[in-house]
Amino acid sequence: MTDRILEICALDGTSGDESAVREYIKSHINADDVTTDNLGNLLVFKKGRKTPKNRIMFAAHMDEVGFMVTDITEDGFLRFGAVGGVDPRVVLGRALRFGNGTPGVVGTKAVHQQSADERRKAPDFPDMLIDIGASSRDEAEKLVKRGDCAVFDSDAFVFGDGFIKSKAIDDRAGCLIMMDMINGDPEYDAWYAFTVQEEIGTRGAKAAAFTVAPDIAVVLETTTACDIAGSSGDKRVCELGKGCVVSFMDRATIYDRGLYQLARETADKLGIPNQTKTLIAGGNDSGAIHVSRGGVRTCALSVPTRYLHSPSCVAKLSDIEATAKLATAVLSAFAEL
Repeated sequence: MTDRILEICALDGTSGDESAVREYIKSHINADDVTTDNLGNLLVFKKGRKTPKNRIMFAAHMDEVGFMVTDITEDGFLRFGAVGGVDPRVVLGRALRFGNGTPGVVGTKAVHQQSADERRKAPDFPDMLIDIGASSRDEAEKLVKRGDCAVFDSDAFVFGDGFIKSKAIDDRAGCLIMMDMINGDPEYDAWYAFTVQEEIGTRGAKAAAFTVAPDIAVVLETTTACDIAGSSGDKRVCELGKGCVVSFMDRATIYDRGLYQLARETADKLGIPNQTKTLIAGGNDSGAIHVSRGGVRTCALSVPTRYLHSPSCVAKLSDIEATAKLATAVLSAFAEL
């Protein structure tokens, strides 16, 4: 799993520009039906050994947070905005990469030229520029145009006791889990939606759920773990190394109580490490899916991850494996409800 998670995370897939991820997934799955809708969602059907009583859809989003060029200065620097929820404090000084391979670095006014007030606060996006090494607008426009997208350009590696660091673990971990389910020998038929534009408002999931019309949906995601120095008690939210996170509520969804309980009972019965959150926070594709059509019973299984939406997301391989095992188990558990 290690090499494959690093490989899929390395792909560029800013919201609205997920084609590289979509083509990678298509070329690495063996399914019975594969279609791409008008929004760019990859909708996959995999026949199992049995037909379930309920139509079940698994979902994971292909897109990642990134940056879009909004203007080019006369001296060749790029003004830009965030695509998705990115904290400006994790952007300054970082290396970025555009889809055509053009590298860049994010900078701002030199500290010795800042006022005392400016030095006391982190710069926001309007105060930063991307430097691509151009000396004029004409030179820059040969490499980058307004509307072009960039992602964090950072090394990915395994460290410590099974930890992994990379951009875009959110939500390539979920995509990889679904790919393995499709390529396995599932007990039941299921649909798998690799969605677009989650980071800018769960837009792809809304379209995918309408098309598939599932009775039950299982969203495979990552979720914020705050198990670091300075956080204690409920502020830790969830922890790396303690298994799959089964959510009961977040800011976009109150999860189906029966599915939540059954998922946790199934995990405990099979000895799969699992946990839940200690705060109501965050949101994911479930927010759009559970209110689609006449309503969809929805469950979320997440990989706890530190430093989400940064160039250095950190997860633990054992938690990804636990989430994968539980996803396979709930397919069978939910199929006969």
